[in-house]
Amino acid sequence: MQASKALGQNFLLDEQLLDRIAAIPGPLEGQPAFEVGPGPGGLTRAILRAGAKLVAVERDRRCLPALAELDAAFPGQLRVLSGDAMEVDARAEAGEGAHVIANLPYNVGTALLIGWLSAEWSPLPWWSSLTLMFQMEVAERIVAKPGGDHYGRLAVLSQWRSDARIAMKVHRSAFTPPPKVMSAVVHITPRPAPEGVQLKHLERLTAAAFGQRRKMLRQSLKGLPGALDALAAVGIDAQRRAETVSVEEFVEVARVLGGL
Repeated sequence: MQASKALGQNFLLDEQLLDRIAAIPGPLEGQPAFEVGPGPGGLTRAILRAGAKLVAVERDRRCLPALAELDAAFPGQLRVLSGDAMEVDARAEAGEGAHVIANLPYNVGTALLIGWLSAEWSPLPWWSSLTLMFQMEVAERIVAKPGGDHYGRLAVLSQWRSDARIAMKVHRSAFTPPPKVMSAVVHITPRPAPEGVQLKHLERLTAAAFGQRRKMLRQSLKGLPGALDALAAVGIDAQRRAETVSVEEFVEVARVLGGL
């Protein structure tokens, strides 16, 4: 089966590599799992071999016969949803505590990640972990630390109430067809959210700060009501640039913003 450019498909077929990816979340025996874009089912098979109870969402109907074969080979473990993952309620379908494991289609990967990171935390989200394949540049943006070119809004939103790391780098030659760039598997685990901080305030703050990342904060944040007062309240110099502000500092500013 030929991968579809329109759907952002690049298939992984190396079974040893796929087993290593499926092992990243830890033991999956009897655990709920959720996969986006299984394609012909390479990673799907590895997740099922690990013993998970898997819900997989596939938009490409050409893949459904191969996934039906996996359903027959692993009775009671796999449920396939035919549709667009952007329109699926993953929490309702996969259930509480699910491990999300996916070689994400490149054209919707970041949007899906932001959706999962925006889930309700009470005190943790519905998912237990995210184990996701991205293009290397996106992976580096997710795990970036302050001061580097990759550090930005995605890093802050990924790390303010989660731990994110690159668990594995994957050479382009491992895919069919080979993409133009290297890829990496990012593993994200949630932790209790800082008290008194709302996501909406952090989103507005980081959107403004990184929207003009080369400008000083006094310039980039002047259009956000209360932001400069919040900076002063937590002792952050308004002449700094967004790329120098740590995740923890952004969280403190967002906390003050929420109280104004």
